[in-house]
Amino acid sequence: MSFEKMSKKEEKKFQVPESELEFETSRSSGAGGQNVNKLETKVAVRWDFKNSPSLTEKQKMLIENDLILKNRISNGMLMVYAQTERSQDQNRQKAIKILNDLVTAALNPPAERKETKIPRREKKKRLEEKRHQSEKKQSRKNLLD
Repeated sequence: MSFEKMSKKEEKKFQVPESELEFETSRSSGAGGQNVNKLETKVAVRWDFKNSPSLTEKQKMLIENDLILKNRISNGMLMVYAQTERSQDQNRQKAIKILNDLVTAALNPPAERKETKIPRREKKKRLEEKRHQSEKKQSRKNLLD
């Protein structure tokens, strides 16, 4: 996930404490040649965010109700997998980064859009175009009669 456009209020990057994370490894289906059959390079990261002391109740509700995270939560645990790299350590770092990015996105919802007036020149341009279309059709109508 990228955050190219940020609101005037600077986005706060959330870091999940590694002491609260549980790691599990298994055999990966990704790249790795013969190592795929021998080494456990796939990393699953679980975070019990509901019992995390580093979050407020409001933050826990934001994470729980986030549409993107909804499918990754089961039994109060947020789960993320990484298996694209060839080494377990790289997949572990990637999974932590993905988890941090997802949580940051959930805790920093996008700013509400402020409605603005349609500029006068745009209204004039639209009406001019409508008038032009009308005249075009009217001229065709007169030829057929």
